[in-house]
Amino acid sequence: MPPSPSLRLASIDQLRGTVMLLMLLDHVRETFFLQHQVGDSMDASTVSPALFACRLLAHLCAPVFVLLTGLSAWLYGQRQADPRRATAAFLLKRGLFLVVLELTLVNFAWTFQFPPDTIYLQVIWAIGLSMMALAGLLWLPRRALLVLAVLLVAGHNLLDAVRVEGDGVFATLWKVLHQRDWIEAGTLRLRTSYPVLPWLGVIALGYLMGPWFARERVPEQRRHWLLCAGIGALVLFALLRFANQYGDAPWSYQTTTLRTWLSIFNVTKYPPSLQFLLLTLGVGLLLLRLYEWPPVARALRPLADIGAAPMFFYLLHLYVLKGLYLAALAVWGPTDGELYALDSVSGLMLVACALAVAMYPPTRAFARFKARRRDLAWLRYL
Repeated sequence: MPPSPSLRLASIDQLRGTVMLLMLLDHVRETFFLQHQVGDSMDASTVSPALFACRLLAHLCAPVFVLLTGLSAWLYGQRQADPRRATAAFLLKRGLFLVVLELTLVNFAWTFQFPPDTIYLQVIWAIGLSMMALAGLLWLPRRALLVLAVLLVAGHNLLDAVRVEGDGVFATLWKVLHQRDWIEAGTLRLRTSYPVLPWLGVIALGYLMGPWFARERVPEQRRHWLLCAGIGALVLFALLRFANQYGDAPWSYQTTTLRTWLSIFNVTKYPPSLQFLLLTLGVGLLLLRLYEWPPVARALRPLADIGAAPMFFYLLHLYVLKGLYLAALAVWGPTDGELYALDSVSGLMLVACALAVAMYPPTRAFARFKARRRDLAWLRYL
């Protein structure tokens, strides 16, 4: 007998909660460890292995969250009388909400400027645009949507050499789609940190995964597909990476074996390369399969509470981090140039763990309030 929808959704919430905690660690790094900047890709010859590992773990966040956004959109539609129409309407409204949120509350949390002179178009913006695009794409036949999704994910690296200059209509559109760059709009500067073209393919793949989680689906079949898809993605990543020809910047031999392996796993996030997506989505699918194993699901139950209220956790952690940084700077002053900075990766991990524990109770409370008050439509946006 298939399990209840709530049991199936718990694994999705646990995976979402996992990537939220990894995101927290990465944002603690971006707040308290700016004296050791990492690029995209990282410099495998000089970056410390511990810092590399923190950043590599954080690579899971955006791909997994975008994939689960598409999957959740399909699940939302299955509860509606007219699935595609209702899902398209929800995606349009939720996507627009996320874009506005990125331009206002999220950007302010990073810059503390009002009005801003710089706006960073980051992951919430990319998810919002991807949702709005999916509202139209979901009307395609399933096979056509699959072909388009694979072409976007696997083929967008063919466009890497296309570069534009200026701020005309075409240049602006291309910077939004595929070229990480600055857009000048009068006195306002916008940074397209997350070019969206490959993310459109990822959200479509998540939507296409939806029937794996259908109420009538035999759980063993879904778990088998998750396992095969996850392993298949990682095998394809390994084949492409060692071929060293397509799908990312090439790796190179370094002075030590460890640093050579750092170079191999040094994949490109902005925009996400084919190899970046194969690696991160492969790991994400295997984690989703793992969270369907009852002993693991029970042991990691708190992750589902965080994953059930991801936007609440996201906004809360941004403002908590900003407040902590300003307080530390005011009390102890700069420790590295003009920055207040921690001196080790282990310190970052301790701060991230402490914040996760501190923010868990309010996040759990909000998640339970959200579950109780399904009559409040606005809660679906958080």
